[in-house]
Amino acid sequence: MAKSLLLVSRQAPWSSPGAREALDIVLAGGAFDLPIGLLFLDDGVLQLMPGQQAKALRQKDLAANLQALSLFGIDEVFACRSSLDARGLDPSTLGLNAVQLLSSPELAGIIDRYDQVITL
Repeated sequence: MAKSLLLVSRQAPWSSPGAREALDIVLAGGAFDLPIGLLFLDDGVLQLMPGQQAKALRQKDLAANLQALSLFGIDEVFACRSSLDARGLDPSTLGLNAVQLLSSPELAGIIDRYDQVITL
């Protein structure tokens, strides 16, 4: 039986390749039917903002990758509520609808549910 994997994405969408790499890892794991989850934490929650102007930065838009998560069987998608609050983001306006919002105390429980955790 495959071990479960939680990928914690802590990078803003365009600050480094970390955000794209996190999504690539999750999508690849989903393609192989691995039990995998994705947690947006700290500046990683900025990836969930709608209407990002990736072309202005000459970057590829991450929105399509986010929308593909469910197509790849990635149903365990989480975001830290306090990270959203600290950045003034309204959960009702996120670019991804299937995000489970977690309080800070709930984060430890989610992390403990997975066999392996990778942070990018």
